[in-house]
Amino acid sequence: MKLNDLKNITDEFKSSDLMPVLFTGHGSPMNGIEENEFTDYWKKLGREIAKPTAVLCISAHWLTKGTKITAMNSPKTIHDFGGFPQALFNVQYPAPGNPELAKETAGLIKSTHVGLDHEWGLDHGTWSVVKQMYPDANIPVLQLSIDYGKPASYHYALAQELSALRKKGVLIIGSGNMVHNLRMIAWDKAQEPEFGYDWVIELNTKFKELILNGNHDPLIHYEKLGTAAQYAIPTPDHYYPLLYSLGLQIKKDEVSIFNDKAVMGSLTMTSVRIG
Repeated sequence: MKLNDLKNITDEFKSSDLMPVLFTGHGSPMNGIEENEFTDYWKKLGREIAKPTAVLCISAHWLTKGTKITAMNSPKTIHDFGGFPQALFNVQYPAPGNPELAKETAGLIKSTHVGLDHEWGLDHGTWSVVKQMYPDANIPVLQLSIDYGKPASYHYALAQELSALRKKGVLIIGSGNMVHNLRMIAWDKAQEPEFGYDWVIELNTKFKELILNGNHDPLIHYEKLGTAAQYAIPTPDHYYPLLYSLGLQIKKDEVSIFNDKAVMGSLTMTSVRIG
């Protein structure tokens, strides 16, 4: 897709028409090929949301020094996991890239230099979700990396610089998990639906309250949310994508929660739609 083609498409969006923003709890890579209540909702979103001109995903699985954006014509499908069935490694999601949009997006961000990346591709934090939403792989998909050396406030502020993309038909998705502690997975409870430790339920309830009230400051300074937050976010890689989504919220946006469940004791699939 050429930049002029993108302009022709985005001209169809009125300035008052904003694409929604999503934060999705992506969970297991198997959600990329399984059919379950979580993937059913992703498919529903794909039908409900106006067809985007492109998808820009901030995935928990692309952590870099500095900020980068994929800028190749044909991003590869990355199988960044181990120990899963061969069927998962066989998955290819051949969505196109959009180098022109990558350059435009990089230009929107003034607070830091954004490198144009030609090596990465689409990791499972992106394709496991987007594949379910748009199985035809006919919409350009780009990834923006997470500068892992920066604090939460940096990521929230950087997201705000992307706001113009919402007026251009770009669907922005943060993909991670609000609560993500793999070391404390309750393997003996794996078959129990909706099992979560007390601290998971406590923090998940608090997160939803703050998100639905538009109270983002405690979410940015999540370390102050007590012991539950220390357990829930032992490392912030899966949490930072939420801040990118919240940073794009404006006052008139309606906010709703979906896929609101704990799994395997120490993870949540709780997700957010903004707009």
